[in-house]
Amino acid sequence: MLIEEGRIKAAFDTGVFILKLCGDVRLTLCATLDSQAQRLAETPGLCAVLIDLREATNVDSTALGFLAKVAMAVKGRLEQSPTIIVDNPDVRKMLDVMGFARFFTLIEAPFQQPVALSDSMEELPEEPADEEGLRERILEAHRILMHMNEHNREQFQPLVEMLESQCAATHC
Repeated sequence: MLIEEGRIKAAFDTGVFILKLCGDVRLTLCATLDSQAQRLAETPGLCAVLIDLREATNVDSTALGFLAKVAMAVKGRLEQSPTIIVDNPDVRKMLDVMGFARFFTLIEAPFQQPVALSDSMEELPEEPADEEGLRERILEAHRILMHMNEHNREQFQPLVEMLESQCAATHC
């Protein structure tokens, strides 16, 4: 089976920001996701955030950590929590296990997004990250996940401790 490489698309129109994840979204896209979270935190006129995972075949834990960061970035600025559209049962199960329902509204397809937004979706370029930058982002993503609930804390504590010791050894 051919695994489609991950891609991220985005659009912003009349206060609605859509982030669409496609294919196999992994840590290689975390710098791009991180940039989007930071931009959202500073976006004037933001009314709603929609994350479309209908074309995502897999979303790794690092990418999930940065999706959680998106929710944290807009917390308190929107009338309703960000919405995630997901119809892949494996991806949905992962979101449920990770506790995303506390921070997002999770809905399944069918969902009709406005044509204007569909037409304005732009593929975001993959932002490069060196090994140290990647390690720091992986660490940040998993710390965010750990703060979401006890299950995640137990799951990711060993990884976070290992990454922290690597960072201490390399002074990152």
